[in-house]
Amino acid sequence: MVENRPWLTFLAHFTVIVGVIIIGFPVWMTFVASTQDQATMLRAPVPLWPGSHLVENYTKVLTEGYGNRVGSVPVYVTITNSMVMALGVAIGKILISIISAFAIVYFRFPFRMAIFWAIFVTLMLPVEVRIVPTYGVVASLGMLDSYAGLVIPLIASATATFLFRQFFLSVPDELTEAARVDGASPMRFFWDILLPMSRTSIAALFVIQFIYGWNQYLWPLLITTKESFYTIVMNVSRQANVADAVPQWNLLMAMAMLAMLPPVLVVVFMQRLFVRGLVETEK
Repeated sequence: MVENRPWLTFLAHFTVIVGVIIIGFPVWMTFVASTQDQATMLRAPVPLWPGSHLVENYTKVLTEGYGNRVGSVPVYVTITNSMVMALGVAIGKILISIISAFAIVYFRFPFRMAIFWAIFVTLMLPVEVRIVPTYGVVASLGMLDSYAGLVIPLIASATATFLFRQFFLSVPDELTEAARVDGASPMRFFWDILLPMSRTSIAALFVIQFIYGWNQYLWPLLITTKESFYTIVMNVSRQANVADAVPQWNLLMAMAMLAMLPPVLVVVFMQRLFVRGLVETEK
């Protein structure tokens, strides 16, 4: 029997409300700032309620960026670049990881476990550690200022390979034997049985890897020199760090709000599959 303690219920709800306020207040202030004009943002106190420049500010950053300022790129261009990069990284990581995990678990070949541990050891070599040799390889292949250069160096994932391997090891051997008896080829077994069973794990990894790709800053900053390949994170950072002028905080906050929108939508629409992929194991 569950004991009813009103004070514990009140404490739990109070903690949740305080947490929501702490997390949500900066987002609210960002939105409020994105609806003001520059003069309002430069004088105290900072307003707490939206202004009348919402449509004007968002239209300007979407179509013009910062106008004539050097390095200014329309936000729709940088959002497109970030979307291509995030989707490419997420889908590429999942495809490579699930196929490599399938090969390691269901095929017997020499040095199989040595290869798996070699993949796993790459967790100790993130992009920041191997960024110089990676840049050299990408430059020698002529992939600077290209979508291939943004995506391909980031699509290998030891973490996703490990997670898929652990999931495949939990699949009952009876399924494999039944598929073999029915005459199913390895790829038919993978496509018709393993892939549908992995959908929640794929969804969870997609959300994580999409946000990972969307938030990339150092790698795009290194390999892109053309403004047409800037990502939204790079664009926001460049406009915030100006040395010869005061940042246009209203436009900068509008850019920040637009930068938050795609990851938030991905999490909202895939929330159920994401949570199930983290807490459930389907067999």
